[in-house]
Amino acid sequence: MLFNSYGFIFLYLPVVLLGFFQLARLNHTYAAAWLALASLFFYGYWNPAYIGLLLASIACNFAFGSWIARAAGKAGREKGEGGRAKHLLTFAVVANLALLGYYKYANFFVSNLDALLGTDWNLVNIILPLGISFFTFTQIAFLVDTYQGKVREFNFVHYVLFVTYFPHLIAGPILHHKEMMPQFAKPATYRFNYENLSVGLTIFFIGLFKKVVLADNLAYYVPMVFDAPAAGVHLTFVEAWGGALCYTLQLYFDFSGYSDMAIGLSRMFGIVLPLNFHSPYKSVNIIEFWRRWHMTLSRFLRDYLYIPLGGNRKSKLRRYLNLTTTMLLGGLWHGAGWTFVIWGGLHGAFLVVNHAWHAVRKSLGQDPKAPLSRPAHLASVLVTFLAVTLAWVFFRAPDLHAATDIAKTMLGFDGIAMPDIWFTRYPGMHAWLAGHGWLMPSNGIASGGMVNWVIIVLMIVWLAPNTQTIMQSFRPALDVPAQPEHTRLRWRANFVSALLIWILAFVGLINLSQQSTFLYFQF
Repeated sequence: MLFNSYGFIFLYLPVVLLGFFQLARLNHTYAAAWLALASLFFYGYWNPAYIGLLLASIACNFAFGSWIARAAGKAGREKGEGGRAKHLLTFAVVANLALLGYYKYANFFVSNLDALLGTDWNLVNIILPLGISFFTFTQIAFLVDTYQGKVREFNFVHYVLFVTYFPHLIAGPILHHKEMMPQFAKPATYRFNYENLSVGLTIFFIGLFKKVVLADNLAYYVPMVFDAPAAGVHLTFVEAWGGALCYTLQLYFDFSGYSDMAIGLSRMFGIVLPLNFHSPYKSVNIIEFWRRWHMTLSRFLRDYLYIPLGGNRKSKLRRYLNLTTTMLLGGLWHGAGWTFVIWGGLHGAFLVVNHAWHAVRKSLGQDPKAPLSRPAHLASVLVTFLAVTLAWVFFRAPDLHAATDIAKTMLGFDGIAMPDIWFTRYPGMHAWLAGHGWLMPSNGIASGGMVNWVIIVLMIVWLAPNTQTIMQSFRPALDVPAQPEHTRLRWRANFVSALLIWILAFVGLINLSQQSTFLYFQF
């Protein structure tokens, strides 16, 4: 079941909302159990076979969490119990990673082993369960937080709801136990609130518009470019960049749209989710980009991988090695393929260069965090955006051959030429450009529609306020950074705001005839 479907919006969501608040009048535990069961139904709608896997994972992790908490509690009183808690944690984390590794990486490992050894081992094609990366990481965080004494509540119904909660289950955000459990225990959560419904619907419809109008229209142009190398089509410089930009912007609004819809859906139930997406293409460097893109994954990788590896507490060389290792594993988390490993490696290299540059500036007595001049700020945003766009080529490409072919063209190794069809109306200019080698025969890819969409959407990315800024008066998410004041564009509970949102909703709803899954479902 998709957020962007008529069945979800007009049947599933109203039934679940009504059942939740009606049962809450009788008993809060009944309401929480109803929402957990509804979330399991939402997950099972994709493939009922994997409900058993999800429930087994939940039961095992809750049991291990309870045992770890008891052992850690005894550790302060009885000698030797601290080691037992650590052993339980290690076993549980390894079991979670083994499960994830089997479903996500077994085929990748065997195929690479076959290629290396020249063997032909057959492995049954393993279907990746939806959301397994997200519910596995969510539960690993729970186990580690339990060991560290940060978990205070062990209510099984609430824990099932914490893991399965349908707004976040398939594509995040990755939740912390301490963020959600107090909200599930709060009586106010179980009382219907018109403001929550209004704010939630507003955020949901902003996200729906991003997904079905912006992301899905950009998606039309992406396969033309990324499938071209396999078809033997030689791309021009403009076509390669056009396809890469379309995917860069498609992924942006697809993920931003999902994140908004998840936050909006949760708000209708009185639950505030952590922010997961905060205008990352406005970042002035790669460090800032990773503080704005998939923020809960960045937080997880920092807290449970980068810092345990040593973080920045060792030498500079060790710090850079930790950064690179973290990003390589972060790339592999997104998918079992060498293209994802290279994507992670590129971002690791970008981060190393960024941190090294900050170290140089500090040695010169400059503050790397000091505000930049307007021209320097614009140049930094552009350079960061172009570096991210180039890296996305490896993230999207079907294989290394296609990725390297497109990247080489983007970097000018095949010359910098434009499609000749752009200048057919201007014979003189056409002849001059052709004579100087600036034109190539058009493949019919870089059309006016592609160019127009890229220009319009880039203006939205860089000039329009994001959802947090528009909704800043209503605490749209947890840990929202300080927002600039946009008095005219700030959402208010009045007729004009309602009219604008319902226009967005209407445009989004009439574009649901051709459903498409969210890109992050595959990760």
